[in-house]
Amino acid sequence: MSDLPRLMLSAQPSRADFKEFAMLHYAVVFFVIALIAAVFGFGGIAAGAAGIAQILFFIFVVMAVVTFVLSLIKKG
Repeated sequence: MSDLPRLMLSAQPSRADFKEFAMLHYAVVFFVIALIAAVFGFGGIAAGAAGIAQILFFIFVVMAVVTFVLSLIKKG
């Protein structure tokens, strides 16, 4: 289950709680930059931004899986 509801309900979530969400946010930002650059015909910038977004997304996925597995181990 996601930690997002817990983060929204806690009084003061720590900065570490938002690390994975921040990385996903940056991946989405670079994806939007790539889309806008592609619409205006800047192919090189679009390809670079799309590449950065893809790398950040996969790092986010790996961190999310590791966090999930560690939480299962901690509970078990």
